[in-house]
Amino acid sequence: MADLDHTELAASLERVFRLLRRISPPRDLSLTAASALRTLDQDGPHRLTELAGAEGVTQPAMTQLVSRLERDGLARRNADPADGRAVVVEITKAGRALLRHRREARVENLSHLLAALSPADAAAIAAALPAFDRLTDLLPQPREPHTQEP
Repeated sequence: MADLDHTELAASLERVFRLLRRISPPRDLSLTAASALRTLDQDGPHRLTELAGAEGVTQPAMTQLVSRLERDGLARRNADPADGRAVVVEITKAGRALLRHRREARVENLSHLLAALSPADAAAIAAALPAFDRLTDLLPQPREPHTQEP
């Protein structure tokens, strides 16, 4: 790891994060809202506390976010079948459609940028993708999502 400058890597990842924001469709979701929807899409319904933990935000912040997602028809709250006092949040068909639209728009915008790179730079990015996946796999996993009993 002596040849990897951790400060430069952190700065580069910040620039990639900025790139992701800029290639996302305008009048779109915040990255936190999109991440919460993606979590619900991939992992199924969650309790608010579980979703807040998975997204690294406070429960009051997640409550506000879910209220906005509900208002926009992207998520809904339902009674927890295992505990009627609790509520679980799930993504709607409209939420899934919006996620699909976001990804398609980012792919199109990114394709234009990648076409401007040299073949060597494009190959270097492609070669780094598995390492980035392994890096993200090292993150501590949030608590297991709530699953419905049959």
